[in-house]
Amino acid sequence: MKLLAALAFAALTLSGQQLDFLNHGRPVLDAHNCYPYEGQWSDRIDRALKTGFPVAIEQDIAWGRGMPVVTHTSKTKGDEPSLRDHFFEHVRPIIEKALKDNDRARWPIIILHFDFKSLEPQVLEGVWKILGEYESWITTARQTSDPHQLAPFDPKPILVLTEDADEQEQVFFRPVPAGAKLRVFGSAHTASMEGKSKEERIHLLATMPADQLLADGPTNYRRWWNNSWFEVEEGGQTKAGAWTSASDQRLRALVKRAHDLGYWIRFYTLDGFTADENRGWDKGYNFGSRGKAEARWRAAYNAGVDLIATDQYEDLAAFLLDARKHVLANHPDHAR
Repeated sequence: MKLLAALAFAALTLSGQQLDFLNHGRPVLDAHNCYPYEGQWSDRIDRALKTGFPVAIEQDIAWGRGMPVVTHTSKTKGDEPSLRDHFFEHVRPIIEKALKDNDRARWPIIILHFDFKSLEPQVLEGVWKILGEYESWITTARQTSDPHQLAPFDPKPILVLTEDADEQEQVFFRPVPAGAKLRVFGSAHTASMEGKSKEERIHLLATMPADQLLADGPTNYRRWWNNSWFEVEEGGQTKAGAWTSASDQRLRALVKRAHDLGYWIRFYTLDGFTADENRGWDKGYNFGSRGKAEARWRAAYNAGVDLIATDQYEDLAAFLLDARKHVLANHPDHAR
């Protein structure tokens, strides 16, 4: 019994360390779709990096010209930027400075998030190989013999996250021998809604208890939970009205469930813009106004969401900075 209690305490301690590892438990701006579309919006990655650190950078990945490329579609045309050039070589000066400064308490400063548009083995294996080339920049953890035993992170300036597809686990996790380094960490499986009508799925996502939506605890590989806004407000952004206490309670229940199990939690994509303000953004993520989006940013911040995704990088960055200043002004004991 003492051994079981000790193991349980160790697991809780490591879980708490993981949650604190990402910006000391404070929300992070997640720069959604941070790459050009067909030659347009090529400044997105620079805009995101200029908002300050830490910052999450989403890169959608497919196969083109014999290498992983950054693109919004699996149907590549041949002019897409390579993952190596668009992300890794672009951030080289930032990462080399971070390594030289060795301010490990601030690491990771960039959370690199992969959204794979193609799950072909060559795409996944190509990304794994690139991560190996830049491994000295990347936060890793040792593979354990038991997947439910979480190894501590070896901090580096970049933390790499990917999503929940089992095909990714088959390349990024299962073949890695015990003691070797994991370079990328996947997301949890949300409860399956298969066999339901579209309307039933939409309703269940917004109403199913959090402990049923997220049933399993983290593994050494699956360490975060990725959610659309459909899990909070039924029908998502385009159906959202005024922010309500019921929606706030729903959001907090989802965050609490994730954190109780030891997962980070992300929500995507919280935008609010007019037609004139649109800069190649998806209308399906649009609450319709900055005010409506900001109400959700505030709720996500107060609930402790770890990664808040938006296309409006500068606006959310400014909001998070103001929110942090407000917290420090009223609760100076929270300064870290």
